[in-house]
Amino acid sequence: MIARISLFDETIRGIQPKDCTYRIYRDTRFSTDKTPYKIHFGGYINAKGKKSDHCGYYVHLQPDGSMLAGGSLCLPSNILKAVRQSIYDNIEEFVTIVEDPEFKQYFPVIGEDFLKTAPKGFPKDFKYIDYLKCKEYVCSYNVPDNFFTQPDVLEQIDKVFRQFKRFADFINYTIDDFE
Repeated sequence: MIARISLFDETIRGIQPKDCTYRIYRDTRFSTDKTPYKIHFGGYINAKGKKSDHCGYYVHLQPDGSMLAGGSLCLPSNILKAVRQSIYDNIEEFVTIVEDPEFKQYFPVIGEDFLKTAPKGFPKDFKYIDYLKCKEYVCSYNVPDNFFTQPDVLEQIDKVFRQFKRFADFINYTIDDFE
């Protein structure tokens, strides 16, 4: 998968699988559910590693919950504010990316958690205020359980992540100033 993505995103070249995968066992110390293993597998392919704030490519395998996704979760407030400012300052470019029909085919919604009102420092009447209300900049494409067993799965993943790359490049351009 890393080699495949690196064909169109050269920042991924040289990343090792250990920098992209998560452990399968759960930390049950403070949980009432003592199930020792996760019921999903996830891999986050990111030029700076899975712990980076940079946008990356995420593959999630789980019964009735598999997806291809990408983005930046849990951004520190200073980076989140800078990303919002970048979107505000370059709204035409951002809208061209996220409202492209090919992009929307896979990623109809940007973000999963939103502010109720406009973020501080931005006009409430801004035409694209919903893009600034995102608490994280992520996109996800839900796939059926049999998706990963199809013979052309790599080509399908390639199509989805090629569409995501422009979004990631836009967000990462701002995050690069912080890492």
